Amino acid sequence: MNKSELVSQISKSSSLTKTDAARAIEAIIETITKSLKKGEDVQIIGFGSFKTTSRSASEGRNPRTGQTIKIPARKLARFSAGKHLKDAVAKRV
Repeated sequence: MNKSELVSQISKSSSLTKTDAARAIEAIIETITKSLKKGEDVQIIGFGSFKTTSRSASEGRNPRTGQTIKIPARKLARFSAGKHLKDAVAKRV
């Protein structure tokens, strides 16, 4: 499912127009992104949680030349599925 299909599904299952559903999705994504940039976790009980983790700098190898390269440290966004989502996917609900 892509974003436009998600907007259509939300519009069908609620009383929102497609425009309002798209705005709601954009607002959710923007809010989660801003929170993660600040280093805050976002938890949606039953669905899951978004967190940031840090990956330290490391050394790697260029597969073509075999030369050692430095991989810089970086922050990553992680998602952990909640119990309700896990159960729904596993069809235990």
